[in-house]
Amino acid sequence: MTAPSTYGLSTQARNLQWLLTDLVEEVPGVNSVAVVSSDGLLLLSSEPGAGAEAAQGGRPKGPRGASADLATIVSGLGSLTTGAAALMECGSVKQTMVAMENGSVFVMAISDGSLLGVHATPDCDMSVVAYHMALFVGRAGHVLTPEVRSELRQSMEKTP
Repeated sequence: MTAPSTYGLSTQARNLQWLLTDLVEEVPGVNSVAVVSSDGLLLLSSEPGAGAEAAQGGRPKGPRGASADLATIVSGLGSLTTGAAALMECGSVKQTMVAMENGSVFVMAISDGSLLGVHATPDCDMSVVAYHMALFVGRAGHVLTPEVRSELRQSMEKTP
């Protein structure tokens, strides 16, 4: 995987991109990762250029799948599970996992409604994926301030 350019980003934004890249490269079975803001916008992606291509109406290509599509799925699952938790009076949603025949999708709350989404292979070790997601959330939660979210959103729109 080629890491997206971090030129011009703040130290906090570069650290978040590094954490995301590390998650994809170090955890077996992870295809694609996306961080989505509370309003559903893609903030970070494991695919360089995913934000720019989505903004231009194109689909990112490559074996890791489309992070723009993953961001849409993560946002939708986050909204659906939050509504379900409210209806059942169960408090906030911490993690959602959908196991399918040919893959899995994991969603974990970060902070202020932001979400971390992972698309993984069907043979991934789900507990290992969830553990590394929790590490990312623990490290990223306090850094994902409104200023950093705005910076990341702008950088995703500019990525060639």
